[in-house]
Amino acid sequence: MKALYVGFLGAAMLASCGGDSKPAGSDSGSAAQHASGGVDLNGAGATFPNPLYSRWITDYAAKSGVKINYQAIGSGGGIRQLQEGTVDFGASDAPMTDDDIAKAKGGAVMHVPMVLGAVAVTYNVPGITAPLRLTGDVVADIFAGHIVKWNDGRIVATNPGVSLPDKAILVVHRSDGSGTTFIFSDYLSAVSAAWAKAPGKGKELQWPVGLGGKGNDGVAGQVKGTPGAIGYVELAYAKQNALPVAALKNANGDFVTPSVESATAAAAGVAAKLPANTDYRVSIANAPGAGAYPISSMTWILLYRTPTDAVKSKKLTDFLRWALTDGQKSAAALDYAPLPAAIASAVLARLDSITPSPAK
Repeated sequence: MKALYVGFLGAAMLASCGGDSKPAGSDSGSAAQHASGGVDLNGAGATFPNPLYSRWITDYAAKSGVKINYQAIGSGGGIRQLQEGTVDFGASDAPMTDDDIAKAKGGAVMHVPMVLGAVAVTYNVPGITAPLRLTGDVVADIFAGHIVKWNDGRIVATNPGVSLPDKAILVVHRSDGSGTTFIFSDYLSAVSAAWAKAPGKGKELQWPVGLGGKGNDGVAGQVKGTPGAIGYVELAYAKQNALPVAALKNANGDFVTPSVESATAAAAGVAAKLPANTDYRVSIANAPGAGAYPISSMTWILLYRTPTDAVKSKKLTDFLRWALTDGQKSAAALDYAPLPAAIASAVLARLDSITPSPAK
């Protein structure tokens, strides 16, 4: 088996590029570096899927001998490096905007959804054992600072029989730019017209209230150490750290907790309505369908439709085909949701449209 090299930038680069973080032991955001050597492909971007991408890169190297260097520098950094042409592919938890694509030096960009993830609402309310049930408008008003006590009537209404304390709510949010914040704020914008107007959605926000924590570990640490606190973290982080998570009311009217199955259900509810010519820059926040968890999202690999290096293009598309088939089987073990079969099949067919062109 050929040597595998997977590179990661340090914490300073993550912060400057809008990085995200994962739980200890997940490899995301670490300075760990494997055996050095020449690589076949270079990529950079989102940290949210990094533990899974690292697993895929290792497994694919063992199968094919192709060496891939992926640097988890954050979604914004991945977009910028793709735009500049300094990597063979980028990765992002937030789709590129039309303006982002217009600035890309290599022309048209393809968004390839790779896997699904969910963002959990976690809290520290002493004495509460079962998951709290919250509606989208209540979550938005908590993070906007309009609901300030845990025994507020709107929270009590969806939690009959639960003894909620007369205690102040402390909002904890990300202090750094992140794909997790984009996913969470995309959901808040979908369920609250007021939130959509301001502060809206993005990797970084002007938060109305609360304390900031850097990375998922920073938010979780603030919440775990502060009775009355509430925050948001990636599902994988919540599960691996045994954090309490809320059941959220979805578009179907059901209260659903985050899971691999409920994230897949969210994508399936949207997949049936996608037009044939979709570019997959779509939100699955507050998706329809029974069992759909409302704070779910795709994460994307970004590549040029007309790359100038045909050899690298074939290596990359071969890797993506493997990841969209065999690679999906390892997603659930790392708390990511595999793509619904209909989406995976359509994306595989879309890869045929990539047509390398000679460098000018």
